[in-house]
Amino acid sequence: MNNIRITLGKINIEAELLDTPTARAIYNNLPFASKAQTWGDEVYFETPVQAEIESNAKDIVEAGELAFWCEGSCIAIGFGPTPISQGNEIRLAAKTNIWARALDDVAQLKLVKPGDFIFIESASS
Repeated sequence: MNNIRITLGKINIEAELLDTPTARAIYNNLPFASKAQTWGDEVYFETPVQAEIESNAKDIVEAGELAFWCEGSCIAIGFGPTPISQGNEIRLAAKTNIWARALDDVAQLKLVKPGDFIFIESASS
């Protein structure tokens, strides 16, 4: 699969797509724009994508895993504890589909503010 670029305000994150139905759905809807929302050390944003929950969906993720919250049609990128985390884990609000892995350090997302403009495109554009 291809790589994508997510621009969040002044931050750029390149990510490698995994071979999943969710990754294909997101890639097929590129490019698109959104607005950032935050929840603890998580940035999430709405997408034009619809996806079904996959069999390996999970709510505890690793930094750098890009998740898709099916119920909200949102991409979620956790980079540290959220309000429901226990200890240092990255616990999202619900089980999510993991569809990509960031190639850049997601800790820089700490600088993203609610309302920041987000643009997602193919990295080969």
